[in-house]
Amino acid sequence: MRILICPDKFRGTANALVAARALADGFAESSVELSLMPLADGGEGTLDALGGSNRVSQVTGPLGDPVSAKWRIAGGQAVIEMAEASGLLLAGGPDGNDPLSATTSGTGELISEAKAAGAKRIIIGVGGSASTDGGLGAIRAMEPLVRFAGIHLLVACDVETRFLDAPAVFGPQKGASKLQIELLERRLQRLSEIYVEEYGVDVTGLQRSGAAGGLAGGLAAIGAELVMGFDLVAEEVALEEAVASADIVITGEGRLDKESFNGKVVGGVVAIAQRYQIPVVAVVGSYDLDVNVPDGMKLISLVESFGEEPAFAETTRCLTDIGRQIAVEL
Repeated sequence: MRILICPDKFRGTANALVAARALADGFAESSVELSLMPLADGGEGTLDALGGSNRVSQVTGPLGDPVSAKWRIAGGQAVIEMAEASGLLLAGGPDGNDPLSATTSGTGELISEAKAAGAKRIIIGVGGSASTDGGLGAIRAMEPLVRFAGIHLLVACDVETRFLDAPAVFGPQKGASKLQIELLERRLQRLSEIYVEEYGVDVTGLQRSGAAGGLAGGLAAIGAELVMGFDLVAEEVALEEAVASADIVITGEGRLDKESFNGKVVGGVVAIAQRYQIPVVAVVGSYDLDVNVPDGMKLISLVESFGEEPAFAETTRCLTDIGRQIAVEL
């Protein structure tokens, strides 16, 4: 029996690779054939899903202090995770962040380093940002932009939010007050006009342009292509072929909700599996009670199985126990 284990991260407790390995450990006494494929949707974990880091660069952090950012380059393709350079966690979370001054400069510096290292195709995962600067910091750090002629910039987005909606949608998560959100909205409106004047691109109507506080829109203004992160990752790792050749697929994430079926990992995996009539087990930390479980998907919750405290404090042990339970039931 061939089992594909392809989870997303369990935010705050286990990244996708750790989660996949923990589930696999539960099959240690089973004779099944396991394939591990940690996944991501363009947010945190995209770098790991696409091969992991092999470079580290010192860049400007979200609040101006230097940070060490991991990234990857191989075969003319670079993978950058903006959270490594401009992420909210680097700013100390919403309580430590300054929503008005947080910048994407470090992400632009990473993109420039990738270009200098010979990358012709640069994938930028844009989840988990501290900033709502519309990508202006990144663009200024990339100048002169003529250097990027012939470079394919691909922005892996985990949301469909548009440019001017970014402050209201994501501002509270980044510690912005109501007044600060209104100011950020006015700033992005003016910035969108500047992008039209400087680059001839109106980013306000572009789907996904609000990702990462408008970083996606800023990069689109200078010629980047905005794509759904899950679709890009799935294509890069040949997920469909792996699902089609499996007998059972195990996926999962920290919290299952309606958005899990809107361009996210669990929903994407289930959609592919349904095409090939492959059963799916979704192992999640917890889930919203109003979520409709799709046909062909079995849902297992760590909180329901072990209780809330163990589910969060001992996530890997719980995942291994669930893997063991699934192995026994096969």
